[in-house]
Amino acid sequence: MYRLHYYPGNANLAPHMLMEEMGVEYELVYVDRNAGAHKQAAYLTLNPSGRIPVLEDGGMVIAETAAICLHLADRHIETKMAPDISTPERAKFYQWLMFLTNTVQTEFLVYYYSDRYSTDPEHAAAIKDAAEARLIGYFRIIEEQLAKKGPYMMGPAISLLDFYLLMLCRWGRFFTQKPGDMPNLGQHIGNMVLRPSVIRAFEQEGLEPPFA
Repeated sequence: MYRLHYYPGNANLAPHMLMEEMGVEYELVYVDRNAGAHKQAAYLTLNPSGRIPVLEDGGMVIAETAAICLHLADRHIETKMAPDISTPERAKFYQWLMFLTNTVQTEFLVYYYSDRYSTDPEHAAAIKDAAEARLIGYFRIIEEQLAKKGPYMMGPAISLLDFYLLMLCRWGRFFTQKPGDMPNLGQHIGNMVLRPSVIRAFEQEGLEPPFA
């Protein structure tokens, strides 16, 4: 059985929704960020970076959300959460996954923790505003992809990208231009939040509207 170490609404949400969609057996292990549990020895033994989530798969420990999602997709190929290996679709899938994790997700660190990106506290607001502007631009790129390929990131079939995207859209729910305000992203979010797997994951993490 998998064990997913999580904190509500953190980057664990994507693999959490994914496991619910796949119907695999797993256990949630709460990491109390408010008490600094992710920086204590027990958790650092699992993930020296102190970041959430971590997935335990038997004797193997996997950190980094994208890596966890890829591992799950490859362990359960029958669920078709990723295109077949060595196909053009798989290459494009990798492109979009790297965009979501390396470009969009990392920019959210700047947005939510803007005070860490300058030695002058007075810069924090401007740094946050600039990060939001970049993020809105990134979501417009995804909006165009959905307009061309939709209803899902890879076309007619859902993949792990769509759960990852929903998590990121939720993080942007307080933007001046929310991802959900864009027509195709709004439709994508609306479809995703109706999925039983998503509903269950949100309920288990205690997440309430607005979802994106």
